[in-house]
Amino acid sequence: MLQENMLPVTVTAIHKETLKVKRFELASLDGRPLPPYSGGSHIGIFIETEKGAIHRHYSLTGHTRKKGHYEIAVALNEDSKGGSTFMHHGVIEGDSLHISYPKNHFPLSFKAKRHVFYAAGIGITPFLSMMEELRGKNVPFILHYTARTKGTCPFYSFLKKTYPEQCRFYFSREPLVERLTTDTLAQHPIGTHVYFCGPGSFITEFTDAAAKLGYPSSSVHVERFTPPKPSVRNAFQVRLKNGSTVQVAEDQTLLEALLDHGIDTPYSCRSGRCGTCEIKVKKGEVDHCDSFLTEEEKGTNDTILVCVSRAKSRELVLEIE
Repeated sequence: MLQENMLPVTVTAIHKETLKVKRFELASLDGRPLPPYSGGSHIGIFIETEKGAIHRHYSLTGHTRKKGHYEIAVALNEDSKGGSTFMHHGVIEGDSLHISYPKNHFPLSFKAKRHVFYAAGIGITPFLSMMEELRGKNVPFILHYTARTKGTCPFYSFLKKTYPEQCRFYFSREPLVERLTTDTLAQHPIGTHVYFCGPGSFITEFTDAAAKLGYPSSSVHVERFTPPKPSVRNAFQVRLKNGSTVQVAEDQTLLEALLDHGIDTPYSCRSGRCGTCEIKVKKGEVDHCDSFLTEEEKGTNDTILVCVSRAKSRELVLEIE
């Protein structure tokens, strides 16, 4: 893994937002203010498990202008591979954790004339700091937020109280059902930038709808919890700069195959979001599954993020030894 500088922190408070969502307050061990961050930023948490170390990313949900501590919210995932289970059942107030410095792969666009956020469930987390940042700059925005019920809607009371004029709620299991649909995308004036965060199907539905309505790709911003599945999942071969080859099995990522062969490959998030593992491609067709490269960059087929993306062709030739 890329050797990142880590910050030791202590868990100063844990709040139960819903039955399956907990909010954690973190502060530095030495009492110094934690580094500043911008709206949409996240941190990584390094977790030691019986099966080895894992690294999970969580959006910072607090006030960007309030220095001194961080806040994150974690949803308990029934299919958890260790991260959310550890945070919900293995962490108590007073515990120490190691986190990364804040990074922002989902920033607010400075070109936007108007910001509209679309969130589903725990997808609200990156928008909390973004909304606070815009409010501090007196920039208008709207939030469209969908959940099953008010009781399963993280930060419902906070949002309703703090942003009564900017929030539109949609609850699919409430008596008076009002569903969030892509029709709302057609109501925004030219110059609006839209931001989507939630389950993969939610992002795909709204991203496809925005494209059909003619939104420029530069006006559409997404943050995925997990990368989209590759269009095909065949085994393929990678030829390296020194002429050697690496076989990538169907059930193996390209990154895993490179590491297994002792190839010194930098990486960090393992979810196609940070760009750390980007490698130049000399030949072959890439099946892009990341959310880091733009659609234009993906179209050039010049690079690949080896942590999630694969090959459509039988062979890729990479600029790595």
